[in-house]
Amino acid sequence: MSPSGREKTATSVVRLLKQNRELQELNEMLTMQNRALLEEIEQLKKQLSEKQFTEPVKEGHQTLSFRMATILFIEIIGFRDITTAENSQALIDQLDDIKRHFDSIIEKYNIRKIRTIGDSIMCVGGIPVKNITNPLDVVMAALEMSYYMSEVQGSKKIWNVRMGIHTGPVTVEMSDDQKTLYDLKGETINITSRLQASTEPGKIIVSAMTYELVKDFFKTSYYAKMPVKFLGQLGMYEVLGLQDELAEDKISPNKKFKIRYCLRQFTDLQEIILDKLEKELPSYLYYHNVKHTVDVVTEAELIGIAEGINEEELLLLKTAALFHDVGHIKGYDNHEQYSTEIAREILPAYHYTPEQIDKICELIMATKMPVKPKNLLEEIICDSDLDYLGRPDFIPVSNDLYRELKEQNKVGSLNEWNKMQIKFISGHKYYTKTARMLREVNKSIQIERLSRLITPEEPAGKAT
Repeated sequence: MSPSGREKTATSVVRLLKQNRELQELNEMLTMQNRALLEEIEQLKKQLSEKQFTEPVKEGHQTLSFRMATILFIEIIGFRDITTAENSQALIDQLDDIKRHFDSIIEKYNIRKIRTIGDSIMCVGGIPVKNITNPLDVVMAALEMSYYMSEVQGSKKIWNVRMGIHTGPVTVEMSDDQKTLYDLKGETINITSRLQASTEPGKIIVSAMTYELVKDFFKTSYYAKMPVKFLGQLGMYEVLGLQDELAEDKISPNKKFKIRYCLRQFTDLQEIILDKLEKELPSYLYYHNVKHTVDVVTEAELIGIAEGINEEELLLLKTAALFHDVGHIKGYDNHEQYSTEIAREILPAYHYTPEQIDKICELIMATKMPVKPKNLLEEIICDSDLDYLGRPDFIPVSNDLYRELKEQNKVGSLNEWNKMQIKFISGHKYYTKTARMLREVNKSIQIERLSRLITPEEPAGKAT
């Protein structure tokens, strides 16, 4: 390996180790929180042990549990001074305008408002459809609200806000169609309320749980510690704004922010597409199944990092790998074209631009046999799609592909198939340096293994 290659590999390893360490720290916090909740549940069970009753679910309601939702408590300060002001009606009208603007911000970031009581507002991200980006959405909404409050009043500042944000599990009672939210329960709400109450006017304070999930996107500063039952001292952090490298202006994220947001959101997208494949792919797809898609996404990311592609290229590559075989839902032949059609239907809802979607579709079509990649990203996805040719599990994977084709009458005997595979591998080449380094050496071994599986054919007309 060249010095530059070793340097790239070392950088990738350091990055993965850092991410692993951060995930371990977050897991420890969430484990502590989960343990505390379990202890509280046990206490409640003991309290209710002498009161044997069950509360029926209300007609038309359903109770849903979410492991990760983000609560935002807002207090608008200045409300109590309205009666002493000279022009109280004008101030009340201004307060109504503020609340209406807050509602538009809440809607913009796909957050649900739970209730408004006087000068206090509670809303939540991550329900009724779970999503991994809800901490980012809620903090972005809080920043925009804070900026609005400082700008709308000019020098005559009468109103102010203080906001507390916490991420954790909640239980939600909703209508069966999930359009109406009736109630929100859980210790997460109580913690958020206490965070907000402990906050100075003009500040946005997040818990340590939320901080771990948003710190790569926002500038923050340690604020204080707050005692929480079962959790000990809970760290609190002030959100100061967007990271400089991710900001267009004070509250507007730039392209780099949006790309990182989509990379974070990819987890949700992947879960949806893999679930779709699991439910809708034909039963005869023994090779082009969920496992193959996961393999291609994983390999595309590994090769992409090793080849030094940037964050946007990595996003496009992983997305194309995720969608490249989803077209099998519509049909086997020409499935690549079907895959692009499905991608164009789904991706706009996940903040992909038209230009990005076009590039993703080009990458999908690059996997159509015979492959002729025109650039590095196309080379990476082609190498990832045929990664199995150089893997130790080549034979069982090849047999799965044979079964798939055999059930559709697209191939003859297993003997003929193995001969075809030898011919294909002999003429195949990996395009990227990374794939050649990792897999090329094994291809000669695969040819030897296939050769041993081929049985001699009886000469035509031989007497038995």
